[in-house]
Amino acid sequence: MSFALRVPTNWQDPSGDPDAQQYSNAFKPEEKATSPGTPPLFVPASLNKYHTDTQKMLIATFGNFIDNMCSAICSAWSNWQSTCSMAGFVVSGPIVSGGQIIGVPWMPLILSGGAPMGSAMQMKYTTTIATVISNAWMTFSSTVTAAALPWYPAYAAVPTPVAPPMPNVPTPFAMFIQVPVSITSDLLKMQMVAQHGDPNAPFASQLFESISFAFEQCYTLWKATTMVNNVMAIASGGTPISPIPAVGTAMMAPGGFT
Repeated sequence: MSFALRVPTNWQDPSGDPDAQQYSNAFKPEEKATSPGTPPLFVPASLNKYHTDTQKMLIATFGNFIDNMCSAICSAWSNWQSTCSMAGFVVSGPIVSGGQIIGVPWMPLILSGGAPMGSAMQMKYTTTIATVISNAWMTFSSTVTAAALPWYPAYAAVPTPVAPPMPNVPTPFAMFIQVPVSITSDLLKMQMVAQHGDPNAPFASQLFESISFAFEQCYTLWKATTMVNNVMAIASGGTPISPIPAVGTAMMAPGGFT
């Protein structure tokens, strides 16, 4: 809505004599002032029935696309979150470092999650958005790692040769090192425009910017509210006479992001 896209694009009411009068005479009184559609994803160039009809058609077309596309992205995000894991953590006493996310690409999840595919144009828009978001998320997730997180306080001095397996102290995802450049709104939009490869595609730039902006906002909220749980450590310790900090590895099974 913030773009205030007027439709039909570049419309100007005829002016001068006789154009203005002929244009006015072409419509019935009830066709000259009609109610516009809501929500105002587009703005009618005038309240002429043919303009508000165009506006309502575009609201329905693009509104349904946005709803279904965002729903498919959310479904893919949820499926990824419930199935991905993390591995490669290094345990050194109570402190953990390293680790990486292991997860599936989003593109097939988006395409199978109800993404709009009802026409050739919808398929092209959908494929562009799904491809870019899937690639961007894979790039982003590869940067996520832990740095000196105090997950296992009981491992500070272990009096047995084998330390008991232990889950981590639940930690916000935001505490991890991460480089979210690939999923920023500006970069996502730029890549979608380039991937789409059609400068004349109707309202493509505004559509891509809207979805990219929403995605970045959701990520900002998600990283602050998602917890990392059940990262199980397996480590060795010392003896009852000489307790020492445990050392070993840790791994998160699927379902640890909550």
